[in-house]
Amino acid sequence: MSDSSHTPLQPKHLGQSSELPASPEAALLDYVPNPRVGELYLVRFAAPEFTSLCPVTGQPDFAHLVIDYAPGETIVESKSLKLFLGSFRNHAGFHEDCTVGIGRRLFDEMQPQWLRIGGYWYPRGGIPIDVFWQSGPPPQGLWLPDQGVAPYRGRG
Repeated sequence: MSDSSHTPLQPKHLGQSSELPASPEAALLDYVPNPRVGELYLVRFAAPEFTSLCPVTGQPDFAHLVIDYAPGETIVESKSLKLFLGSFRNHAGFHEDCTVGIGRRLFDEMQPQWLRIGGYWYPRGGIPIDVFWQSGPPPQGLWLPDQGVAPYRGRG
């Protein structure tokens, strides 16, 4: 999806003025060295106001995303992740494509020990669609808390 050949030591966005990328493909994710290499721990990002566009109608779709991962050699820099997720505002894609695509890209580029993403999509046509993807079984001994998003009841 993008050029991940940048070095993990020189983030392109951190401390810089950065514009929202025009598309997920144009977004550059930065990775920095894991400050706790060899330690088994979980990192969680929640994006409760994620948006993309319906590929059929062009209308906005809304989701609460939860991304959990056990770092390997690197961690994703949060500003670049926010810009990447924001780039979906003008991206037309089905819920499944967006959710799995985000998880797969992070996993392929960052190469964590393990990663999962939950996409809790708000209803379209009266039906909420939740999409889940993970890279494989979690590492033994990893504390894996519930993602904390209730089944649809207004998601309030």
